[in-house]
Amino acid sequence: MEKKTGDTRNTDATWPIVNGKDHASPSVFRPEALLREARRQKELPLLAVPSVCVLDPDGDVVRHLKHTGRVRVHEGWACYHTDLLTFDLDGVGEVGIIGCAVGAPFAVLVAEQLFASGCRLLVSVTSAGQITNNGPTPYFVLIDRALRDEGTSYHYLPPAAFAEAPNATLLARVEEALSGLSGVAVHRGATWTTDAPYRETEAAIASARDLGALAVEMEAAALYAFAAVAHRSVICFAHVTNAMAQTVGDFEKGEADGAAATLAVIASAVLAAAEP
Repeated sequence: MEKKTGDTRNTDATWPIVNGKDHASPSVFRPEALLREARRQKELPLLAVPSVCVLDPDGDVVRHLKHTGRVRVHEGWACYHTDLLTFDLDGVGEVGIIGCAVGAPFAVLVAEQLFASGCRLLVSVTSAGQITNNGPTPYFVLIDRALRDEGTSYHYLPPAAFAEAPNATLLARVEEALSGLSGVAVHRGATWTTDAPYRETEAAIASARDLGALAVEMEAAALYAFAAVAHRSVICFAHVTNAMAQTVGDFEKGEADGAAATLAVIASAVLAAAEP
């Protein structure tokens, strides 16, 4: 095909998202370096974050904890973009939580910085849309693999359809613990991670369903890719709360906007992860 002047079409199939990567090479820009400079500029003390941290992309849990007066500001968190709050979780102890880190790039940026600051286990609970009907919403999906329809994971792992949860033993322990959780429905399965929620077309939804996705969300594939490469412990949940607003009354999450159920799920997962 002859390329005309001004034609910006890529005719040599060199796609930056998958080519030109050396996945085995370390990054020049490291989270430790950014945190060092942020700490210097903000005059922050060198304080480790809690060993267990939570990502709350919707912010419902953070708002609930603030409303009930249960959170404290972590004085040593040196991120430029977020605030780290801490609270006491029943049976677990002190936990860190960051709200509203929505989407794969933001979630992994924060995850990198949390693990560089002392985190040992990260739990993400994100709102998700129903792809396969598993009953009335809301319910949770313990994500064991996520369809990589986003960009971040390709900077961590070579191309593949799915990012798998990197620790099968950990996931099995969590699944078993959640099976005994009263009043909260939890399924295990795959999700579809997308960067473009408003491009969830009928064709894209059908394709994801055909590949086994139970729900659509925006972070899990990237978080699992990061965890696999960095050898970190990450557990991702989809809180299935809607069917892409196809009916009036969608997005109802339950008591305290779903915060009570979400905290119960987090507690059970963390306690299971701590088992020897």
